[in-house]
Amino acid sequence: MVHEPELEREQFLQLVEEVVQNLPEFFSSRIKNLGVIVMPLAPPELAQQMGKNPWSILGIYQGIPYNQRGPFYGNVLPDTIIIFQAPIEAIARTESEIKELVRRVTIHEIGHYFGFSDEELYRLEKEK
Repeated sequence: MVHEPELEREQFLQLVEEVVQNLPEFFSSRIKNLGVIVMPLAPPELAQQMGKNPWSILGIYQGIPYNQRGPFYGNVLPDTIIIFQAPIEAIARTESEIKELVRRVTIHEIGHYFGFSDEELYRLEKEK
């Protein structure tokens, strides 16, 4: 599947950064040691590890969730959220849909940073 990006990488990255910068202070003040990366598509080995098609992976959180960090947490590599541009743009057809999906996916992955499971996050999204 060949995908022509809707947005330039920098524009897409800016959308992700806006979501992170506009988090409520309650959350933003607690985010430490977290990197956010944009990649075109999940690498095949990551998709295989997850048992998924790379085009079905919109984002991923990798690290030690906030609620599982003990008193000895420290001196570790940053946790990482990776947002995958191509599958998001393949699902969302307009720039406003892309923006909304980027917001939802980024917030979902930040939820994992705080220790929420997929089931908890989906339930919270439905209650919204």
